[in-house]
Amino acid sequence: MLSPYRVLDLTTERGLLCGQILGDLGADVLKIEPPGGSPARRLGPFYHDVPDANRSLYWWAYNRNKRGITLNLETDEGQALLRRLVPSAHFLIESDNPGTMAEKGLSYPDLEKLNPGLVYLSISAFGQDGPKASYVDSDLVILAAGGPLVLTGDDDRPPVRLSVPQAYLHACAEAAVAALVANHERQRSGRGQHVDVSAQQAVAQATQAMILAAPLGEAEIKRMAGGVKIGSLNIRLVWPAKDGYVAITFLFGTAFAHFTKRLMDWVYEEGICDQATRDTNWLTFGAVLFSGEGRQEYERLKGVLEEFTKTKTKAELLQGALDRGLIMAPIAKIDEVVHSPQLAARHYWCEVEHPELGETFRYPGPFVKFSETPLAYRRRPPLIGEHNHEVYVGELGMSEAEFAGLQRRGII
Repeated sequence: MLSPYRVLDLTTERGLLCGQILGDLGADVLKIEPPGGSPARRLGPFYHDVPDANRSLYWWAYNRNKRGITLNLETDEGQALLRRLVPSAHFLIESDNPGTMAEKGLSYPDLEKLNPGLVYLSISAFGQDGPKASYVDSDLVILAAGGPLVLTGDDDRPPVRLSVPQAYLHACAEAAVAALVANHERQRSGRGQHVDVSAQQAVAQATQAMILAAPLGEAEIKRMAGGVKIGSLNIRLVWPAKDGYVAITFLFGTAFAHFTKRLMDWVYEEGICDQATRDTNWLTFGAVLFSGEGRQEYERLKGVLEEFTKTKTKAELLQGALDRGLIMAPIAKIDEVVHSPQLAARHYWCEVEHPELGETFRYPGPFVKFSETPLAYRRRPPLIGEHNHEVYVGELGMSEAEFAGLQRRGII
């Protein structure tokens, strides 16, 4: 789909996923790293626990479908070489601190002169301007500033960060979509533009409707382990099984009463609740609960349901949910995701050959299935400078002597 287009990917670990998405869509992505490799290559874990810039699983995860070249942008010669690459590019992605590219003469206004159709994407923590633009950031800082962190953790203690960094992944996905929108405009008008992506703004949507609750004066959802808290009401969503946990929508009213009735029928059949509990009016129970009444009964019901789920494995609960039409799902562990029959049936996993290691590895597959233009994994993540000669000599027309000189001086 994007096979006619070229992307210059100058990002650190903040922006790697954006280039990979465009590469998966068919673009020719040139991953530009400093000589010696990107700092992201030093992030573990490493294949067979051998710390090596070409064996970082983090690097592998976000750099497929890219070619790789090295270029020292701290030097005048390196900056000049980048300018030679810009006229043939359609997109440029950078994730430096705001102002860094301008200091090197590589900002959007600088490069627009060389290529008026260039779509220039900047990914940063807080955007290119504003009082926080220069703040030092981390995933924890961005999630705190964007709002999701306040919803994560237990209600009787401070919030906790997610175990896997998420903020820049949100920003990268938003940037990839924005690149396609800007490309649509370029097709119409021929004009490129600067796309300024703030990770804080990207993660704000992860608060879901709560981003609207505060300005509209509505009740805000608050954090609670295994659920959410609305006012003083603890809505539980996660329940223990014999071998892990399951998510159950145990709610009431017109949208959920039928599911809850079928669930409590099962609980009754197992002898864990009495007939009166089973026959509760689940259609009206929600209104009673939110009016302030029924809180004690709700707490009792949660205990009854926990007693029930503890008697079953995740597989037993899932099968019961399928048989009875319940809103319930097992919470999968990573190895269960890897061996998921659903993902196998959809041919999700892809074999990617790493000739340098003499092995083939199973990678997570395309993020979407297209019927007419399926995504393909054309390249494994590049080695450091793997395509230097191909790009500098083969495409820029550099002589062998010039190429060797640049290598010797540490420019590439």
